[in-house]
Amino acid sequence: MAESLEYDLIVIGGGPAGYAGAIRAGQLGKRVACIEMERAGGTCLNWGCIPTKALLKSAELYQKIKKAETFGISVKEVSFDYPKVMERSRGVAAQMAKGVEFLFKKNKVDYFVGRGQVTVPGMVEITEGEHKGKFLKTKNILIATGCKMRRIPDLEVDGVRVMTSREALASKILPKSIVIVGAGAIGVEFAYFYNAFGSKVTLVEMLPQILPVEDEEVAKTLHRSFEKQGIVIHTGTKCENFRVGKTSIKLTLVKDGKSEEVETETVLSAIGVVANLEGVLSAKVKLELDRNYVKVGDDYQSSVKGIYAAGDIIGPPWLAHVATYEAVNAVQGMFGFSKPKRVKNFPGCTYCQPQVASTGLTEKAAKEKGLAYKVGKFPFTASGKAVASAESEGFVKVISDAKTGEIYGAHIIGAEATELIAEYGLVIELEGTVEDIHHTIHAHPTLSEAVMESAAATTGEAIHI
Repeated sequence: MAESLEYDLIVIGGGPAGYAGAIRAGQLGKRVACIEMERAGGTCLNWGCIPTKALLKSAELYQKIKKAETFGISVKEVSFDYPKVMERSRGVAAQMAKGVEFLFKKNKVDYFVGRGQVTVPGMVEITEGEHKGKFLKTKNILIATGCKMRRIPDLEVDGVRVMTSREALASKILPKSIVIVGAGAIGVEFAYFYNAFGSKVTLVEMLPQILPVEDEEVAKTLHRSFEKQGIVIHTGTKCENFRVGKTSIKLTLVKDGKSEEVETETVLSAIGVVANLEGVLSAKVKLELDRNYVKVGDDYQSSVKGIYAAGDIIGPPWLAHVATYEAVNAVQGMFGFSKPKRVKNFPGCTYCQPQVASTGLTEKAAKEKGLAYKVGKFPFTASGKAVASAESEGFVKVISDAKTGEIYGAHIIGAEATELIAEYGLVIELEGTVEDIHHTIHAHPTLSEAVMESAAATTGEAIHI
């Protein structure tokens, strides 16, 4: 550690916003420190995006092996070791965290494990950890402390009967039955995971559809797929009257005034996130907040000069890739490298099977805005690669301006949807049209042909439907 404790930038939080912002500032030749409470990578890398994808890959592989006969391959017996599945997930997270720590060293970022607090503008104190009591002076501060899981009111999280995603990622015991409260991306991914390994899964969503932010047609398709897989789904339903016992938990499901009693081994709360500002600001620092999220301008600067914020802590969308984009733009702006950009278009991805990915407007949103639009749709059942891979569930759907063909939104449900969505994201960023995608030659046979064919379908020119 260098002797001087004066910096050009101090970043509080080491998640996708914090570590990306710190590294970018290091690349620009700035003197940077990053303070992270637990481990480099933050929630996403250690307790969110990365370890959950490792779990989902295990679940997907297990399900594929069980269906090996489809491919003419005989597998006499297939079983799983749940603790090993969980250990692999933790190992993947640890490996990636080490990678971030290496990048800190490479870019000369001073890394402190502890809790950072802005005492006054230009000064940060480390209030917890081995460096407790140290004061770091700086020209700029970037708050990137993210969010934490929202808990069900009056229900204590004990890691056995009641869990959030964090406890679920630490537990080596597979519940025989589980009720998942909340059917956003986190709830849906865990529903797929637990069901794949044999848990009896009940998925409950207060809003009318699972994946409420997604296109209605996509949500309905996933709903049907999940029910075929054996997941019990309740939409438009509230969970009330939780009663925790020694071996189970009872609760009441309420829909349209009708009640249903349910008993389950475990409840997983996936009802969203709340801003994580605890201990970040001293009583002397008053930032303008909006529902406890830090309010920022177009340059990501807060209401106090020299204090910036990026990522989940400035509000939705709560996505790692959005957080990284925001932090990099904040840093480049504060040091005059480039004019900072705010997020406009971004992909949203859910990594269950079938996968779901989208960018831009849903059809419902386009209708509500009164836009004149066309829809192009192509099913994976008509894709040679999808059928050959036994992954023909789902479709690609594109919404575009009826006159110009400019793309308003794209929605994919099916194999590798989360990879395929990037092409539509790029074309939207370049203000391209469905014609541009249609007239770009896509290799045959590939899943990406469905992206091209959906664009062609807008004007009735898709060849394979």
